[in-house]
Amino acid sequence: MTATDPGPQITLDQQVALRTAATRLQGEFQGTFGVDTIDRFLQSSYDQFAPTANVTSFLPLLAERFAKQRLTALARVEGKARDGKPVVLFLCVHNAGRSQMALGFFEHYAGDAAIAWSGGSEPASEVNPAAVTAMAERGIDISREYPKPWTDEVVRAADAIITMGCGDACPIFPGKRYEEWELDDPAGKSVEDVRPVRDEIERRVLRLLAELEVSTHA
Repeated sequence: MTATDPGPQITLDQQVALRTAATRLQGEFQGTFGVDTIDRFLQSSYDQFAPTANVTSFLPLLAERFAKQRLTALARVEGKARDGKPVVLFLCVHNAGRSQMALGFFEHYAGDAAIAWSGGSEPASEVNPAAVTAMAERGIDISREYPKPWTDEVVRAADAIITMGCGDACPIFPGKRYEEWELDDPAGKSVEDVRPVRDEIERRVLRLLAELEVSTHA
């Protein structure tokens, strides 16, 4: 089953949306990956979210975004993308709070000078609303982010892997820079309780960017 030939469990609207997504990805990765590889990544990304999705109408969009990230990572692993930008991967258990806030701060301060991704060992169904609100107080919108797993190509493409409480479930690859950030889990906490975690994450992200020699944008 491929993205251009969906199985019967996918609705007609989703079939159309997946074909459209496949066309966009093929245009973006033309000359880098073939149609079969793109379709395979798109379909496997769809399958990843389908069992736990709360709103199935968004599934093709989530699948496309995740497939794009994975294909971008694979291109770097295979040496097909050489822009010299450092890549950081933020990992926690549910990819719903700490790692999402770290990603938000990293992208806010680094802009296009570096690349960051996030993932979880046991992804939740949605980003923690308290984390979304706490970040919005700092002018950073993470409401459109979504919990997702880490994948082999994403880990292999990262230069630095920041873990936050996922323990033995976090992937270990030789030759990578690993750093464990011991932070309170925002799960089940109020916005007031999340704010100190948010502020500590911001401090650590700024320190990380300095260590990576990435110019920051306020």
